[in-house]
Amino acid sequence: MELFTYYRSTSSYRVRIALALKQLEFQSLPVNLLKGEQREEHFLALNPQGRVPALKADSGELLVQSPAIIEYLEEVYPQPALLPHDPVQRARVRGVAALIGCDIHPLHNVSVLNRLREQGQDEAAVNQWIGHWIGQGLAAVEKLIGDEGFCFGDEPGLADVYLIPQVYAAKRFNIDLGGYPRILRVVGLAEEHPAFVLAHPSRQPDTPAAG
Repeated sequence: MELFTYYRSTSSYRVRIALALKQLEFQSLPVNLLKGEQREEHFLALNPQGRVPALKADSGELLVQSPAIIEYLEEVYPQPALLPHDPVQRARVRGVAALIGCDIHPLHNVSVLNRLREQGQDEAAVNQWIGHWIGQGLAAVEKLIGDEGFCFGDEPGLADVYLIPQVYAAKRFNIDLGGYPRILRVVGLAEEHPAFVLAHPSRQPDTPAAG
């Protein structure tokens, strides 16, 4: 498989975690968003939306949008499972993933932030916007996940795949996480888990060299 990715794209980060948890090998094909490579003709021919991630499956099919890619991986490579068997628990896990993927992340996506700047908002206003939506979303996540282990048990699953990249983004934007002890517990576990370590933005081939 080939993954078109960018080291600090949170949606790409999700897919990398899912691939690592399922111990699937892939070739990383970096797309430099700061240089505008996502808008180049050859990439738009693959993904007309001009965004990462995109996954070229073993079959040669090109898949876009991280929720669809992760769902594909879960269906084709079901073990280890990212979703529990119980339908109610599956819905709860999916609910947290959707809260992050649909309600938090899109509101601080770079395209949204640039649009705010184009409309005359200064950086203070942009940062206030980011802090409001991330803080509101994480406060809800904090109440929805469990008191022990990862988000929903001893093993990481779909909710963790979404949560850890969102926390990474929150730290980038200097969001105070002190009020979220459950989330911080999950972060601590992920920091010791090989799959999350492997997928971290600091470990990617396109990560800029320090200094």
